[in-house]
Amino acid sequence: MPTVSVRGLAREYKQGDHIVHALRGVDLDIESGEFTVLMGPSGSGKTTLLNLIGALDEPTAGTVTIDGNDLGGLKSGKRADLRLEQLGFVFQSYNLIPVLTAYENADFVLMLRGVPPAERKQRVMETLKAVGLEGLENRRPNQLSGGQQQRVAVARAIAGNPALVLADEPTANLDSKTSGELIDLMKQLNVEQGVTFLFATHDPSVMAAAKRVVRLVDGRIEEDERR
Repeated sequence: MPTVSVRGLAREYKQGDHIVHALRGVDLDIESGEFTVLMGPSGSGKTTLLNLIGALDEPTAGTVTIDGNDLGGLKSGKRADLRLEQLGFVFQSYNLIPVLTAYENADFVLMLRGVPPAERKQRVMETLKAVGLEGLENRRPNQLSGGQQQRVAVARAIAGNPALVLADEPTANLDSKTSGELIDLMKQLNVEQGVTFLFATHDPSVMAAAKRVVRLVDGRIEEDERR
């Protein structure tokens, strides 16, 4: 069974007097362990698709299934539970909690899940070490570089061993060197730990690293290339 199964997915919304067709009947499966990029011009539907898979938005038509759970059949509380238990998120703007340290940000999801403190500490320390932040656990976001903040975001996303990590333009605010280091890190996590990644990006370096590139144009999949 695929980690993600999307069937006939459509999303429409009103913009003034017009109806915008952000997605038009998309079918897509993401298998466990994939490193997949959604690419396309602005307005192609890639972020909309990512948000629907992440249960952050609801489709106009079609279905999204995560690990066998049909999102359309879940009430808002259950959707929030699924996001917490099954998904990790890495955003362009990092979305760290500014008053929390790197350790506390990475620990946050595990705390919400009710993981016992001793297990949380072990998992968070192992995860921060895996993303190259050992020794920086007690720094707050404003004491970290942009690249280090994004590594904290990756640590937070993977600490709970989610079925899928969704990353929306994760390198957009980083310089080319830091961006390359972050991509190498995520590839390493994919290969060594089997973390499943799905990106929405314009970044050619992220596309070059991908095992699969799904090209969207005008809300439809135009090309699906496996490497």
